[in-house]
Amino acid sequence: MTTQEYDTVEGDSTSHRAWTGDIVVVGAGTSGCYAAATAAREGYDVVVVERKSEREAGHIACGDALKGADAFPEAIPKSQIQSAFTNTDVDHGRFEIPQEDTVLEIPVPGELAVIDRWEYGRLVIEGAEKAGAQFHYDTVVQDVEQDETGRVTGVRGKRHGDVVEYDADVVIDAAGALSILQDKADLDDATFDQNVSYSQFCSAYREVVHVDEPVEWDDALVFKPTDRAAGYLWYFPRTDTEINAGLGFQMNEEPMHLVEDLKNDLRDRPEFQGATVEDKLGAALPTRRPYDSAVAPGFMAVGDAAGHVNPTTGGGIAGAAYAGKYAAEQAVEAIETGDVGETALWEYNERVMDHFGARYAGLDVYNIFTTAVDVDDLMGLLGALPTQKLSEALYSGSANIGWKLKLRTAVRSLGHFDLVYDLYRTKNLADDLIDHYERYPADPRGLPAWQETRDSLLDRVYETTGADPKY
Repeated sequence: MTTQEYDTVEGDSTSHRAWTGDIVVVGAGTSGCYAAATAAREGYDVVVVERKSEREAGHIACGDALKGADAFPEAIPKSQIQSAFTNTDVDHGRFEIPQEDTVLEIPVPGELAVIDRWEYGRLVIEGAEKAGAQFHYDTVVQDVEQDETGRVTGVRGKRHGDVVEYDADVVIDAAGALSILQDKADLDDATFDQNVSYSQFCSAYREVVHVDEPVEWDDALVFKPTDRAAGYLWYFPRTDTEINAGLGFQMNEEPMHLVEDLKNDLRDRPEFQGATVEDKLGAALPTRRPYDSAVAPGFMAVGDAAGHVNPTTGGGIAGAAYAGKYAAEQAVEAIETGDVGETALWEYNERVMDHFGARYAGLDVYNIFTTAVDVDDLMGLLGALPTQKLSEALYSGSANIGWKLKLRTAVRSLGHFDLVYDLYRTKNLADDLIDHYERYPADPRGLPAWQETRDSLLDRVYETTGADPKY
């Protein structure tokens, strides 16, 4: 049962509502719900502030594919969200390359599923409520409150025309890509990553489409390039007749006409003749490395709001769930000690980098590589790459490629010798970057030196690929 519990603040002609507690979470997505559930289960007073209505909450633009479907944090166990898993038979990627008139069948390691994202969203909200978190819907956060030391102490917004204020020991930003909280907060004296711009994000649009006849590829995630290297289409089967179809492009590129371009591709595919659209939605998502630091005094960012997304595939559900768990556990520990400063929250950064952050940073190198390559050349190269090694690169950020394999790939890639060489050099740099991320500092004081070394590695990436600097 949803709760809306406030105290009334007197003395102003405008109606004010106030909430005071331990943790305020802004955003009822995956990371926000797992953060709220984790802290609430420990007996802490937690509220989730969500701009959407109770009915619309959980309705988020997503490709619906879930990598890492076998494990979720215990605060909302998999058993509570299992009914949203509509297709658990998907086990590989199908990469269509029209320029080469070929299709790559790429194995995907680990458990994979396609979900009903809105139903999943409802279930994680329900799970957080069962854990003891409050939910305040229809609440648009407009500002961040800070004390004289710069510590974040809460947020301010509006609900149905009333001003609402939230005071807490820790604010967790789960408000999604390009979060307004990070624009409103003064984080200049913190290590919190502010090297963030729209060009590091992707604009995406998706439709849930119903077809009358089952598709032949209901066991695969289908990918297809657009006419630009930094754009892509996807077809993910929720069932054999319900398909999540979408596309996106890197925001530093010339904009695509997302709705029109998707309709044109659907029109050209015979399996979608006579199809009906059941739902449509668009969004921005990060296709960048995780934030170098996602903490400031009294403040933490999780999920899309901290760049916790695989920059080559856009996948981020499982990582967001664990980011929410790690953030809440560190917030609880900090509150227990009476110190919610940057150093007290720092271990959250370490756990993220150790779990998936290093891997995502390595994958970002391949994202950078594609921005500097002609789409036809890139497709020709992908068509020549061994699928197992391509799978390893896409999902782990690295692949073990011996000299014999390099030679076979080069032979198959006639006309692309320079590109093959650049790709292997890029692969080695991605490995070096992953190794560096595994030495992420254990203290905020070590961050500047760590960043300096990382940036020098990225300079080599730009030099090798010819790509424009991304950060």
